[in-house]
Amino acid sequence: MHQPPLPDLTRNDPEVATLIEAEARRQFETIRLIPSENYVSTAVLEACSSVLTNKYSEGYPGKRYYEGQQVIDPIEELAIERAKALFGVEHVNVQPYSGSPANLAIYLAFASPGDTIMSVELAHGGHLTHGSPVSITGKWFRPVHYHVRRDTGRIDLDQARDLARAERPKLIFCGGTALPRTIDFPAFAEIAREVGAILVADISHIAGLIAGGAHPSPVGYADVISTTTHKTLRGPRGAMLMSTAEHATALDKAVFPGLQGGPHNHTTAGIAVALREASLPDFRRYAHQTVANAKALAAALIERGYDLVSGGTDNHLILIDLTRQEIGGKPAAKALDRAGIELNFNTVPYDPRKPWNPSGIRLGTPAVTTRGLTEEQMPQIAAWIDEAIQAARKDDEATLTRIRGEVRELLAAYPMPGWAPTPA
Repeated sequence: MHQPPLPDLTRNDPEVATLIEAEARRQFETIRLIPSENYVSTAVLEACSSVLTNKYSEGYPGKRYYEGQQVIDPIEELAIERAKALFGVEHVNVQPYSGSPANLAIYLAFASPGDTIMSVELAHGGHLTHGSPVSITGKWFRPVHYHVRRDTGRIDLDQARDLARAERPKLIFCGGTALPRTIDFPAFAEIAREVGAILVADISHIAGLIAGGAHPSPVGYADVISTTTHKTLRGPRGAMLMSTAEHATALDKAVFPGLQGGPHNHTTAGIAVALREASLPDFRRYAHQTVANAKALAAALIERGYDLVSGGTDNHLILIDLTRQEIGGKPAAKALDRAGIELNFNTVPYDPRKPWNPSGIRLGTPAVTTRGLTEEQMPQIAAWIDEAIQAARKDDEATLTRIRGEVRELLAAYPMPGWAPTPA
């Protein structure tokens, strides 16, 4: 049963209520290894489903274009102050609707169409909004990309420095969406200072690890920090921009009125709740356990003969090259989904295959850690992954069905925030 319960929705629109219940059950019964997904607390769910969704609030606290902000302003101010305290930053904007608009606001604040921007290439672990040619950021700006080394799978800082000196970018992005190793913020800061660029740290994937002390922080090195509020931070689907006081006005103007109108106040409240949760000792334990689980899962996969990009992980994320398994990432991911193990197909650096059916799969441990799984269960998950991939190569659906049942049996012992089986 969904928590909080959905009695009115069930009465008024049983079709939607049934689908929500089905999705909740699916999340309960599957091993969710997509590294950008997690479970929010019931408190965050309650905040996000509140009457705050009824209110329009264009502008910022104390400077709104609509009346009736006596309650909304303190909620947004609370989220801002909690983020400042948690991350140790001078300025925070909690209004971006998601990570992509947050990154677009950075371009609007500091660059003009045609300006050069630098980032890690998408196929090497970057993000669409870091100048990919299929993104508006790659169409309106002039992206140049650094890469990971072929021999180590790690960011080539020498190449990044040489590229920055040659191209003199306006913005330098560090961070991405498929980078399993620690980001060297001091090294990127040194490169940015040398060429006079603004350094942007996109910590969307690792924000919760940073908050919990399980990854170094970019604060003091990056001029601007962009992050989503879900993933490892375990909040609702939203985003934040953080910066030094020097860049506060430019960023705020870029978010509103530059890109969007009224903030989603129910999401702001959910962010505030998640930030408070992230300040508690239990969250610190979760962040470190997330990394420990990823390292244990990586080690178990290597033991079974899998090639991991960079040879392992420092954070929550693992990128596997399936070339030796003689199966593409897409059929592997789809077979694993049928086996109750949810992850995504993904390009790997220097991938000879096309992005729609690449050589790799990407997985991570935030969600299973939230459920309470530890290093003890990671070898079993690796065994299921291996068995499912071998079954996919043989079109062995019976094995996938059996694994799905075993996964369901394991997870029945680990509670999920937001849903619980109806008592018999």
